[in-house]
Amino acid sequence: MDDLRTTLATFSPDDRKEFLRFLQRQRRKEKGRKDAQLCELLWHKRDYSTAELLAQLYPPDDPNAVAYYALRKRLLRQVTDFLLLKQRDQDLTAASTVRGQLSLAQYLFDADIPRLAWATLRKAEKLASQNEQYELLNTVYNLQIEHAHGEHAEPLDDIIRRRNRNKPAADEEERAAIAYSLMRARLRQARTQGRSGGPVAFDQIMQDILREYDLQEAFARRPSLLYRLLSIARSAMLVRRDFASFEPFVRRCYHLMEKRHGFQAAHREYQLGLLYMIAHALYRNRRFDESVQYLEQLHQLIRTGPRSHHNEFYPRYIFLLAANLAFQRRNAESIRLLEELLRTHPLNPRDQMTARLGLGFHYFAEGQFQRTSHTLMAIGRSDHWCEEKMGVEWLLNKNLGELLTQLEMGNSDVATHRLRAVERLVRDRFGADGGSYRYILSYLSLVRDILDDPSAPSQPGFAARVAEMPRFLPLEREDLQALSFYAWLRARMDGRPYYDVLVELAAAQPQAAAPIPA
Repeated sequence: MDDLRTTLATFSPDDRKEFLRFLQRQRRKEKGRKDAQLCELLWHKRDYSTAELLAQLYPPDDPNAVAYYALRKRLLRQVTDFLLLKQRDQDLTAASTVRGQLSLAQYLFDADIPRLAWATLRKAEKLASQNEQYELLNTVYNLQIEHAHGEHAEPLDDIIRRRNRNKPAADEEERAAIAYSLMRARLRQARTQGRSGGPVAFDQIMQDILREYDLQEAFARRPSLLYRLLSIARSAMLVRRDFASFEPFVRRCYHLMEKRHGFQAAHREYQLGLLYMIAHALYRNRRFDESVQYLEQLHQLIRTGPRSHHNEFYPRYIFLLAANLAFQRRNAESIRLLEELLRTHPLNPRDQMTARLGLGFHYFAEGQFQRTSHTLMAIGRSDHWCEEKMGVEWLLNKNLGELLTQLEMGNSDVATHRLRAVERLVRDRFGADGGSYRYILSYLSLVRDILDDPSAPSQPGFAARVAEMPRFLPLEREDLQALSFYAWLRARMDGRPYYDVLVELAAAQPQAAAPIPA
């Protein structure tokens, strides 16, 4: 894969125009023209090979490969410089400002202007302290200590005392970062393996890591650590599907922090993350009205915050809002939101895939099967790539969606092929009986009966087989993705519209789960 082309593909139309202007400012006219030409070729819908690029850039009798690779290296450096400048302009957080002041102070020390350098360091220290940027504050103190011999320096003993007072908090942030990365690695492996990963083992891993890094009580003091630790807990809940226990826990933590300490502007990213966790947990618990209320708070903060927060959270806000609206019988609004997002907002590959799979679901609910098929095909990635990037459950949902779409369109041969492919995937990953995913094999057996005989759902015995189908959780607590496939079977059995059946099943309040032991 061409990494330079992949990076350039993330640019929005406005970014592309701005980058071309940037190229012309950075280089002589001749070189700038060549850089821009390569850039335009890499932006083209067609994925040109190296030989084709050489033919486009250089005379036919002199395909200069050495010059081409030098051009690529230069263009990659320019992309890097452009993105660094753009990120600095868009990142209005205290951390970005402190980092800029540190860079300026170091430059001033090197240029032998110590008075102004020390004034800049004092500003950086004040801002970092006010916004709880403890790791950056530690860097400020280290730079002050390094230059404490000058006439404009503060007393060294005072600097060391402030540094020592700050160090425990900085160390705590470092420990939290390590613990968070370890947990992400463990749980990424579990999500790749799917439900067979074993939730009990990961609960124990989480407790062991928190104990090892002395973080059990740290979340009560600072929003940054609260967010990181709740992210860890949420990852564990994603594995065990226990949103009934997680949702009241995260809401209680959020509102206690809001009441006792509040969220400063520098904490906005963590506040956004916590609001999203709450809204998502409420959605998975089928409390759609409450989920939308928290999403409204999230959207208001996105609108008033820096662009970096908008880029990170706005797609997630749209995905979750569209999912909620679908279960409030506002599916047409869901479609409009996702179509507009795909049309107007630059998305990374994961968000692109999430948006298209979600949009395919909403089209399917409306009975627009041709659009569903086109949308799923537009994902344009192999099953192996999807499994690596999105996990096995995402891949299963996509393949099952493709199977049912082809069945509804009357393409029985294509549907049968997809059915066999899903069966192979389940057996290859989880054993001949399907392991924790054996309910999918039972589901596919029922779908095969419908493919063989469309009248099968109305025949005696079919409903009994559906009722006996093994499930990971009781139907009342099953997640909405699995419920949507079950609803399709029920709609076939009852001879009713799929969307009506799905909304009715989702409206049944899930039973409360047993509390998690302390």
